[in-house]
Amino acid sequence: MTGTRRIFMTGATGFVGRAVVPALRAAGYTVRCLVRRGSEHELRGLEAIERVEGNVLAHETLERGMAGCDTVIHLVGIIREHPATLSTFERVHTQGTVNVLDAAVATGVRRYLHMSALGSRPNARARYHKTKWAAEEAVRSSPIPWTIFRPSIIYGRSDEFVNLLAGLVRRYPIVPVIGGGLQRLQPVPVEHVAEGFARAVALETTVKQTYDVVGPDPVTMLRLLDLVGAAVGRTRVRKAHVPLGLVRPLARLFHRLPGFPLTPDQLLMLEEDNVGDPQPFYTTLGLTPVPLATGLRAMLG
Repeated sequence: MTGTRRIFMTGATGFVGRAVVPALRAAGYTVRCLVRRGSEHELRGLEAIERVEGNVLAHETLERGMAGCDTVIHLVGIIREHPATLSTFERVHTQGTVNVLDAAVATGVRRYLHMSALGSRPNARARYHKTKWAAEEAVRSSPIPWTIFRPSIIYGRSDEFVNLLAGLVRRYPIVPVIGGGLQRLQPVPVEHVAEGFARAVALETTVKQTYDVVGPDPVTMLRLLDLVGAAVGRTRVRKAHVPLGLVRPLARLFHRLPGFPLTPDQLLMLEEDNVGDPQPFYTTLGLTPVPLATGLRAMLG
């Protein structure tokens, strides 16, 4: 696909967005970022980008922001709901995506790239995955040439998951593990996610395709903790298993309290495998997989 020069992007202030922006700039694109009021400071250090104030629930700001853009990259998502501010999975994931797609059609956008999540499916246990699936269905019904990326756990220097594990391993002699710790996941470096988006914009073969965005190594939670330990210089990571039967009622009771680490929805997702086939993503986008141990050493060592 040719002719794309200006890209409208949502979610630029997030962990993934802050990696996607420089990847797009390096590829020669002009990037216009939708920015919620009060979050402008999150873009500090990202130079030569255009900014427009708004959010995915406000139609008028979306259409104003997309004017003159030929591509949309939609990254917005939440992992926790905040009902007090009406930030629910249904509103942000599903309705937000519908709003972005409607504005894209109204303004003549010719290309659309969407970040979903591995595990999204119609019969998912977690509402996070159900609403991500509903958003995907809206994308698939759009007339605009689309591409969907479904990442597993994304790791990098400012992520909120692997860095949390690394902090626990560094600080405590014993690390808690919820349940048996045998659920599998497939972490992928944020740099590969960002480069995938940048390369897919102009790549015709990615149109109407959905990709699992996963690293080359499926690992259990127990194995991931050992790899994190090795990356930070711990020869052995001792673990204490916390029964799911204990964690579930605590999550139901206290998940709305500031600082409580888990919601019931997150717990449902932690109980499931989160793995996929890395080959289509890496081959199509021309990227080289990095072994997880190597990536963790580079990030944490």
